[in-house]
Amino acid sequence: MYSKKLKAPEHQVAGHSAKEGKLGPLVDGEGRFFKPFQRDFRGKNEAKFYEFFSSNKNAPNHIHGYFPAYHGTQVVEASNGSGKLPHIVLEDVVTGYVKPSIMDIKIGSRTWYPDISEEYFNKCLGKDRGTTSVSLGFRISGFKIFDHQESSYWMPDKNVVHGYNVDEARLALRKFVSSNSLSHSIPDCAFASKIYGGSNGILAQLLELKAWFETQTLYHLYSSSVLMFYENESVLKKGGHDARAQVKLIDFAHFLDGNGVIDHNFLGGLCSFIKLIQDILESSDNSDETNTFRFKNGH
Repeated sequence: MYSKKLKAPEHQVAGHSAKEGKLGPLVDGEGRFFKPFQRDFRGKNEAKFYEFFSSNKNAPNHIHGYFPAYHGTQVVEASNGSGKLPHIVLEDVVTGYVKPSIMDIKIGSRTWYPDISEEYFNKCLGKDRGTTSVSLGFRISGFKIFDHQESSYWMPDKNVVHGYNVDEARLALRKFVSSNSLSHSIPDCAFASKIYGGSNGILAQLLELKAWFETQTLYHLYSSSVLMFYENESVLKKGGHDARAQVKLIDFAHFLDGNGVIDHNFLGGLCSFIKLIQDILESSDNSDETNTFRFKNGH
């Protein structure tokens, strides 16, 4: 039985939240993240993925670093007061970050997969068509950005984020690396070169993942996400030298065995996401687009 006091994560931006008595993930404040088993087959399937992947020597060591470290499963008190439930225990990837800016991007033009029920197929298809999954190959699930000018976080409601069109998704990716991200401000992309660019930046990490997905046939990942984050506090104080921009892949409740076939759905979405990041880096000083466009809700 785990004895440390668990609490809701401070920096969660997508998925089910443990706040207000709901069932969701917990953290221990010392680097571990407890994700409750999802109902039906999904919780066991995700635990199965981490068991397989953590011991899979066919995946290179540098690729393992793009996944949260796996610490097995444990039965702990659920956040909704329903008693003790099994949880997947993972690395809390933002431990040690003071004011992280975080974005969760669900990768793939389709989140449904073979041999699912018609009800689930229709549910997934509706979400894919109603978001940028079909048009872009990915959709933003949620994000929070620390705004230096206002010294506060900007975290749009997830329902608003899920309704973003292509232009709004592009704008959100610009705001993610801006010093003036809050409502009505034109994103300055002041941190683009420090966060997206550079030999250890977000783009370099995404390209490394892309190179692996171009050949890996171990897994097919449906409804999985890229989580990208950086230490916003250090960008201004230390000139970005300690921003620790990172990419992690998360959410594997719907993985399937690759059976020797490349995961074109995930790879295609990843390539599309990379292209948008590259465009922002190449045109971060171009103010035409950001001067003339704002979110539907004025943000």
